[in-house]
Amino acid sequence: MVRENMKTVEEKIAAACRRASRDPQEVTLIAVSKTKPVELIQEAIEYGQVDFGENKVQELTGKYEILPKNLRWHMIGHLQRNKVKYIVDKAALIHSVDSLRLAETISMEAQKKNVTVPVLIEVNVAQEESKFGTACEETLDLIEEAAKLPNIRIEGLMTIAPFVDDPEENRPVFRKLKQLSVDIMEKNINNVNVNILSMGMTNDYEVAIEEGATMVRVGTGIFGERDYSPKTMDK
Repeated sequence: MVRENMKTVEEKIAAACRRASRDPQEVTLIAVSKTKPVELIQEAIEYGQVDFGENKVQELTGKYEILPKNLRWHMIGHLQRNKVKYIVDKAALIHSVDSLRLAETISMEAQKKNVTVPVLIEVNVAQEESKFGTACEETLDLIEEAAKLPNIRIEGLMTIAPFVDDPEENRPVFRKLKQLSVDIMEKNINNVNVNILSMGMTNDYEVAIEEGATMVRVGTGIFGERDYSPKTMDK
């Protein structure tokens, strides 16, 4: 099932790139493996997948320890400051930096482990109360302050668009994040690179790609519906 699903997702990514006159190599597929057992992840690895996304620190670190070390783990969920120390040397990219306090904690823990951590600033473009992320108008200030911190490298922006029946409804959200990234790039801030746009999930990643996404986070489209049973969460 996983292999077939991955092939389908790759084909849809390629088609979306063609529509937008983009090179599919510009888009990184992150297989969102949260709540999924190692057996399913292994299937994706055998297909050739190396980028995986997790929402919870405990799941990321647990899978990091038992799966091949060439995998790139992405922290895509809300990150609590007291959990940062567990992943600064394990996450290839932290997508969900939404406050200066969190950035400061990442910087501090990264210095302790002598690593430099690539991060994305999470922006709540749609201004949903249930979602984390900084407001669009506050993003530049956050980036300017976070960029001064040692052992942290700002690589771009991330957003979680609303869950909608029609993916087209999220096009303005993705377009706004793309424009924000362009505006920030023009500022030429030291230690800031906004080449990465992490946006689009199973329901709307094709629209996100058409609007400039360089990373899409697909879980259900690859692994099927989420399983929150205790048995799965323990793996």
